[in-house]
Parts: sequence; C-alpha cells; structure tokens
Amino acid sequence: MSARRRPPARRSASRPRRKQLSRKRQQRHPAAVLIPVVITLWVVGRLLDWVAANRWVVVVALALAVAGGVLWYRHRAAQLQEEQERARALRYQVEQLDHLHHRAFEHAVRDLMFRDGCTDAVQVGGAGDHGADVKATDPYGRRWVIQCKHRKAGSAGSAVGTPDLHVLNGTGRPVHRGDVVVLVTNGRFSRPAVEFAQSQRLHLVDRATLAAWAGGGRPLWELLRAVPPPRGPGPLS
Repeated sequence: MSARRRPPARRSASRPRRKQLSRKRQQRHPAAVLIPVVITLWVVGRLLDWVAANRWVVVVALALAVAGGVLWYRHRAAQLQEEQERARALRYQVEQLDHLHHRAFEHAVRDLMFRDGCTDAVQVGGAGDHGADVKATDPYGRRWVIQCKHRKAGSAGSAVGTPDLHVLNGTGRPVHRGDVVVLVTNGRFSRPAVEFAQSQRLHLVDRATLAAWAGGGRPLWELLRAVPPPRGPGPLS
C-alpha cells in the first residue's frame, strides 16, 4: 500500500489575516492619539480655570521668580568680582613659565590678558588655529591676536625666527581680524625676526618684556610701543 501524502500546510491563508489585523491596528491609531490629546486639553482647561479663580497664585509665582532672578544676579556678580580680584593679583616669575608645558604657557598668557581687563580672553591654540594661540579684546576695544612660542631652555633655547612670524603675519589681520598682532616667547628673537616684525607692524614680547608683564601689574599695551589707538569698547567678534 502506498503511503498517503499529507496535504501541504496552507500558509498563504494566514498571511492575509495578519495583514488584515495590522490594517485594523493602523486604523485604530488616530483614536489612540486623539484621546490623550483631548485629556490633556481638558486638564489644561481645568488648570486655567483654577488659576483664574486663584489669581493670587500667579502673583506669588511672579514675585518668587523675580526674587530668584535678583538673588542669582547678585550671586553671579559676586562670583565675577571675586574672579577679577584673584586675576588682578596674578603674578608669574619668568622662571615659573619656563617649566610649563607649551599648552599651559598659552593658558598663562590668556590669564594675564584676563588680569589686565580682557574679560573675553580665550585660549584657541591647537590644530587648525591658523597661527593664533590666544585672542582677547582689551578695555579699549582693540582685538589682540597672540601667538605663543615656549622655550624650555628660556633665552638659552633656539631663537624665534621669521618663519613663525610669516604665519602670524599672514593670518593675524586678514583671518583673525586683529588690531594688535603679537608673538610672545619666554626666549629670544633672531635679528631678522625683529626687523621683519618692525616692517610688518607686528609686536614682539621677548623674555625681558614677558618678565616685566607677568611679574608686575602693568597691562601689556603699556609695555609695547606703537600700539594702535583705542577703538571703543566691544566684544571679540
């Protein structure tokens, strides 16, 4: 006797049912979204009715908000004043700066600019800095673009030459829109670098000038010659 073959399972019949169920579920979605919206609107309406009946709550909330804003402003102003007082007392011996990492040296220059009243002083040195390590706006509205060259050996290290100045000169004004373009080092400059800086209106801060600036209380623009005149206070753009 030959074995009877079982009829193949009817899978095709189950698929249309699943599609029908999914379509029914999709048809229910608008109602499922509409009901929470209606409930939310009802709750908001009830809340507005309650606020209208108890207006004193709004007055108290506004008073608390104003008081909180005033307290926060006073606290922030006190913090800023403390930061400025600490900054004004900042002093560095040039030997301290010799032992810094070159990135920490950039941060030290930024802090000195902040000490002198450049509240927006920022360290920007790194990959793609286009020759600028520190940017700041002084109290007279002049934009400062500063490049830092740290030498571990101080004045005994290699002199900063014209190639570094070429980069700064090419980006300081056209790219960074600086009014005062400066190169700061704890070392020294070569003679060609000094001559090139004079011809291009670049300002050089060598070890001696850095020592006077970092160790004293005078701002950098009082130590440099031929600094552009004030242009009026304004933030760094």
